[in-house]
Order: sequence, then structure tokens, then C-alpha cells
Amino acid sequence: MALTHSRTRIAALVALLLGSSMTTAYAQSSVTLYGIVDTGLLYTSRTLDPATGHNAGHQFSFISGGVGPSLFGLRGTEDLGGGFQTIFALESGIDMANGGFNDSNGNFFGRQAWLGVAGDFGTVKAGLQYSPFALSIISMDPRNTSSFGSGVPLYIGNVFVTGVFNANAVSYTSPTIAGFQGSALFAFGGTPGSFQAGRQYSASLDYHAGPFGVSAAMYSGNAGGTASSTPIPSTVAFSGRTIGVSYQTGDLTVKVNYVNYKVAGSFDNRVYGAGASYFVTPAANINAGVWYTSDGNDTSNHSILAAAGLTYNLSKATLLYGQVGYVNNHGKMNTGLSLHGALFGVQGSTVGADVGIRHVF
Repeated sequence: MALTHSRTRIAALVALLLGSSMTTAYAQSSVTLYGIVDTGLLYTSRTLDPATGHNAGHQFSFISGGVGPSLFGLRGTEDLGGGFQTIFALESGIDMANGGFNDSNGNFFGRQAWLGVAGDFGTVKAGLQYSPFALSIISMDPRNTSSFGSGVPLYIGNVFVTGVFNANAVSYTSPTIAGFQGSALFAFGGTPGSFQAGRQYSASLDYHAGPFGVSAAMYSGNAGGTASSTPIPSTVAFSGRTIGVSYQTGDLTVKVNYVNYKVAGSFDNRVYGAGASYFVTPAANINAGVWYTSDGNDTSNHSILAAAGLTYNLSKATLLYGQVGYVNNHGKMNTGLSLHGALFGVQGSTVGADVGIRHVF
């Protein structure tokens, strides 16, 4: 009886300790549901007919994502103690027009699906994630990567989502030291017996000092691999280089960047961009940018894209926007005005505009 009573007390003590431990672990963990919903109306004076390659006339259409992508995701963290954290992200793109997938590689969590560890040493992540090359372009885009009239339709129009959503990837980002921060990524192709198929790697180096910032990055990827089966092409074989500079003074931010997209045997597009963003009031922002693209293999192929926008915050979570743009294509260049509804353009001049609403939760 005494032995049984002793065992009962020990079991109760173990249960109490385990319960306390589990409660503490739960208290030090968090999972956040977040998202963006963005809908708009798009007009372009000329539209590419993909069947003929010629002008199909003007268009007026509903689009999902006029300023930025519509998406939802889960972001989590757990404090491991000693300055270490486990982190993860699962993120899916949404098509607000029909409820399908959009702004992703076409899979359910086709934007991000990674698990990582962070600490004083930096951050290590494994899974589907952005490349340092894409993040560098995002940080230095003259119009803050708007889906209309920015470096976004230029990027996707050149290599689709290759380099944006990298499958089978492992990355490391260093802590910031004396203003410098480095990042590197390697993505495995995943095909047995063919290490080079689908292999991708990228690296970047950023520097920030007060109002001044600079970011430089590279990317190299091969075709094939297991990621080649994604609905949206994400293993286009290309090499990329970029460098950008930003300067902020008060409510004004100015950015200049250069991006090179080179596909062997196809094109060597060199994109020069510049623009500025200014907060007229804390709620109202005006911005403008211009991009010149030239094919290094044949300079008769070139284009110029210019756009301007106005956003007004109704609240911290909801804003209204309006944007206008102009593009002129020469030779075989097919630069479009918008990621959605006008990714590719026709030869000659096209004007366009979009208006919409965006909500963040």
C-alpha cells in the first residue's frame, strides 16, 4: 500500500511537471494568421492577342492585385531559449476574381513554405522561399514593387516566378554587422542522377547607413528538376545580376536600380530604373518611376515604361489607389504594363490605368 501510494504521488508530480512544461512552451510560442486582399479595375488602350501576337484592341477588366498580391498565410515562432527561435511561414496566393491560386507558383502554399532557426548567428531557412536576388530587387524597386507599372511585370515577363519562389531551397542570412548584411541560398534540383537539373543559387549583400541604402545580388539557375512541374514556370534557366541604391530624406524616398536578366540563346535584357515616392500627408502618397530595357544581344529590341500612382489610406489597414502608365515597345520587346491583365505588350505605344482598394489583415 505504501509503495502504491508513493507511485501515485510520483505520477502526480510527473504529470504536474509535464503540464507546467507544456504550458510554458505554449506561452512562448505564437502563430499569426495574416493576409492581403486587393481588387481593382484595369484599362489598357492596346492588348496583346497571345494567339497572333498582334493588337487585340483596348480592354477594361477586373483584376486581382492592382498594387500588390492578394494572399493569406500563417507565420509562427517558438522561443527555444538562449536567444534561439524556431520560425516558419506558410503562404498562399489568392485570385480575388475566382477564388483560385494567384501570385504564386500555382500550388496551395506556392509563395512560401519554409521552416527555420534564428538567433544571434543569423537565420537559416529550409523550404520554398524567396531568393536573395528577388528580395534585393524588391527592396530597391523605384515604385515599391507595385503590380502595375514597376519592376514586377518586367521581372515576371522575363523569367516568370523563377528566383521569386524557390523550391527545395536552403538559405542563410547573416546578422547586420557595421551596416552590412549578407544572404545566400542554394536550391537542390531533386532529380536523382542529375545534380545540375533544376539547381539554383543566389546571394546578396546589403548596406544601410542612416538614410542611405545599397543592395547588390546575383542569381543562377538551371532548367528541370522536381520544381519544373509547378503550374507556373519556376525553373527558367537564367542568370541575373542587380544593384540598387536608395536615399530617404523626410517624407521623400528616391531609388535607382539596375537589373540584368540573361537567358542563354534567347535574350540579355538590361533594365535601368529610377523613381521617387513622397508622402504629401501621413495618409496620402504619390510616386512615379521610369524603366528602360534594352536587349544586349540586339539593341533594336528595347522599351520604355513609365508609371505614376497615388495611394490614400482610409485606415491603417485599408487604402485606395489609382495608377497610370505608358509603355513603348520596339523590335521584339514585349514589355507589359501590369502583372495582371497586361503582362505582355504589343509593339508601339500603350497607355493604361487602374484603380482599386487594398486591405491588410
